Amino acid sequence: MESYKREFIEFMVDSKVLKFGEFTLKSGRKSPFFMNAGAYVTGAQLKKLGEYYAKAIHDNYGDDFDVLFGPAYKGIPLSVATTIAYSELYGKEIRYCSNRKEVKDHGDVGILLGSNLKDGDRVVIIEDVTTSGKSIEETFPILKAQANVEIKGLMVSLNRMEKGLGGELGALDEIKQKYGFDAHAIVTMEDVITHLYNKPYKGEIYIDDTLKAAIDAYYETYGVR
Repeated sequence: MESYKREFIEFMVDSKVLKFGEFTLKSGRKSPFFMNAGAYVTGAQLKKLGEYYAKAIHDNYGDDFDVLFGPAYKGIPLSVATTIAYSELYGKEIRYCSNRKEVKDHGDVGILLGSNLKDGDRVVIIEDVTTSGKSIEETFPILKAQANVEIKGLMVSLNRMEKGLGGELGALDEIKQKYGFDAHAIVTMEDVITHLYNKPYKGEIYIDDTLKAAIDAYYETYGVR
C-alpha cells in the first residue's frame, strides 16, 4: 500500500473521523464502521484534508477541470479546503461551488454558493463518502439544472466497497455505469482493514477479531470485493 494511503487512514483515526462500533447510515444500513467528515474541525485538519483530496484528484483527473462541486452540507468545507490546497500544490486556480438546501430569494439569489456554473464548465464532485450512491441521485440533477456542464468525475475519501442502489455493482462502479463519469476514492475499506486489523496504532487495536467478524458479516450482505 502506498505510504500516503497509510498516512490518510491514520489521519482519519487521529481526527476521530473513522469510527468503529454500530451505526445506522443514511441508506438505512446498520454498519460496524462509520466515516464522518464533519469531525474535521480544526484549521490544521482541514488544511491536511484538502491536500489529500487535491493529490488524489490531481492523480486521477489531472488539471482537466474548472470547478470543484461540494454538495451541501459536508461537501462545502471539503470543496473550499481542496480548492485552496489545489492552488497551493499545483498552481491552478479552480473555482469552488456548492448548493444550498433551500433556494435563496434575496441578495445572492439562487441555489448555489461560491462560483456560478456556466455551459462548458468541467466539474469534479467532491464528497466525504458514498455508501449506496444515493447522494449522487440528488446532486446530479442540481448540477445539470444550472448549466450544460461536463462532469469529469467524483472523488470521495473512503470507498466503503458496498453495493449501490441496484444491489449488484459497487456504489462507485454503479455511478460510473449510470452517469458515465469516473468515481474514485483516496482509500478503500479494504485498505483500512489491511492497515489496522490486529495491528496496534498508538498502542491500540482498532480492528480486532470481533470487529473483523462484524465487518465480514456486513459485507456478506452489502459488500462487493
